[in-house]
Amino acid sequence: MIGAKAKVWIERVQNGRLLYLVGVLAYILAALLLMNWLNQPGLRDMVWYPLVSALAFAAFLGSLLLIYYAPLAGLVKGILGLSILLVLLPFLGVRNTFLLEVATQVGIFAAMALGLNIVVGFAGLLDLGYVAFYAVGAYLWAIFGSHQANIAFGTNRFPLEPEWFFLFLFLAVGVAAFTGILLGLPVLRLRGDYLAIVTLAFGEVIRVIVNNLDKPINLTNGPQGIRPVQRPPLFFKPWLNALGIRLDDPTLYALYFYFLVLVVIGFAIWLARRLENSWVGRAWTAIREDELAAQAMGIPLVRMKLAAFATGASFAGAMGMIFAAKQYFINPESFTFMESIGVLVMVIVGGMGSIPGAIVGATVVTILNLQILKGLSLMLNKLRQAGVVIPILNFPLSQWPTQLEPAKYERLVFGILLILMMILRPQGLIPERRHRMELAEALGREEAPELERLPAEEELPPVIPAPEVKPARD
Repeated sequence: MIGAKAKVWIERVQNGRLLYLVGVLAYILAALLLMNWLNQPGLRDMVWYPLVSALAFAAFLGSLLLIYYAPLAGLVKGILGLSILLVLLPFLGVRNTFLLEVATQVGIFAAMALGLNIVVGFAGLLDLGYVAFYAVGAYLWAIFGSHQANIAFGTNRFPLEPEWFFLFLFLAVGVAAFTGILLGLPVLRLRGDYLAIVTLAFGEVIRVIVNNLDKPINLTNGPQGIRPVQRPPLFFKPWLNALGIRLDDPTLYALYFYFLVLVVIGFAIWLARRLENSWVGRAWTAIREDELAAQAMGIPLVRMKLAAFATGASFAGAMGMIFAAKQYFINPESFTFMESIGVLVMVIVGGMGSIPGAIVGATVVTILNLQILKGLSLMLNKLRQAGVVIPILNFPLSQWPTQLEPAKYERLVFGILLILMMILRPQGLIPERRHRMELAEALGREEAPELERLPAEEELPPVIPAPEVKPARD
């Protein structure tokens, strides 16, 4: 018995899986110890802390990507990934709630990227007004979950109780999907640049409506926004108190929204994966590759396009409602055209049509905006206050203009990132298999397709010769 187990372990070591597992565990442990060390109060006043902490958090989240690519069993990958998402990251977030805030924002944009990936990556429909569905879900709960509904309808029955949050979450999905169908109906005959222009206009129309819908009926409170927005109930707080776990409400809400976003992302990944491998996903792929050929093969273009718009919009509607409750305040400036461009950049960077690529793209872009660029700005401000002088140039940083702070150049970073991706890796960080093969064929490179092996010759059914037809005699 012992000899058999030893033989199994030797085979695993020979195959390299055990070594990979040890390496992954060592990386996770090193990243965890680094994050735990950076959480010491004395280090937060250091000049280099904002940038180093941002890079360390990115490295910690990179362990999920390492697990994804490691040649390990699926069960082992699942256990390691869930341990990071459900245990280690909340543990770090309780000590530093900003990490939970960043992780929640990453999750929100990841779910939106998954939704836009269905429209752009699966069906090939370029949508530049995706933020409109995000705004629909946010304002749906903000109006009825605040006193704004009393002003609009002349009643005193609002805001709704926190328990209504979960019902409105499903309602936001339905309303956003219906809005996606309304957008899809007039653009069914458009494609390419014309479709992009119309969807861009739709997104701007929604933003202008919520910005000016304070007259004659004050429904959205115009540019001043809506506050305070009701938050979901902390129904689990008595259970935590009974277990001796006592946390303040801000920390509980940070954990609450983090786990809620995780649940929504899990459902979004499951749904996107099922759709990708179903006849609906194959119909979307056919429409993306050649719309005329798909129509000639009997694929209903109207239903398939509307289904793509509705499915993608539903993800944004759910995330918009969660965003409104988390932020406690919304206004039209949260739903500009740049938000749509940001989500589209996430899909392109990750790889169009790739489900893990959309998540990785959202993670990279969000951490770049929320942590790295802001970390650079904070470090620059601390150096400016310390009176540091740039050597050789002999230029004091106290004279560095505030207009050149890195955090103000989000759009420039988006442009540079897209240019670099198109030059160095046009298929994205984690490309879809079909896109990778098409790009390899276009560039003239040989890439062995992962085709199913044909059965051996002896396994084929016997060929029945066709009967010989003799010409008829006159």
